[in-house]
Amino acid sequence: MTDLRIENVRGEALIEDWRHVHNLIIPADPLSLDDVRERVGRNHLEVAYLGDTLVGCTTVRPPANETATATVIARVLPGHRRQGLGELLYRHGLERARELGAAVVETVVLASNTDGVRFAEQHGFVEVERYTLPDDPSLWFTMRLADTGAA
Repeated sequence: MTDLRIENVRGEALIEDWRHVHNLIIPADPLSLDDVRERVGRNHLEVAYLGDTLVGCTTVRPPANETATATVIARVLPGHRRQGLGELLYRHGLERARELGAAVVETVVLASNTDGVRFAEQHGFVEVERYTLPDDPSLWFTMRLADTGAA
């Protein structure tokens, strides 16, 4: 995996790449370029490439509230799954969350994304909430890392 390159989202090309991955994996909640630009201002967004090929993206929502809860999301495009990329992106996001002072780590997964749910469970996340978005019946899970020392 020495060719894996993870870049902070800065500039229009990286914003578009992050958006592409997000919208492909989360079709129930598509984002516009303006939506992503706004997220860049409040979250830590990164895109991942194998060589020059876009393979995934990450989101780290910085710790919030008195519980110092951060959200870490790793997304890998379907054609690049089961190659260890999700593991690398997840560990990278988890490290960033800890650098930002996270005491608690959560993730959110679209329930229909069975690969994502399985990945989260295999990494020690447990479901703590189910919800739907306004005007969309898709079910989402909020999952919390049971042991924040786990990797």
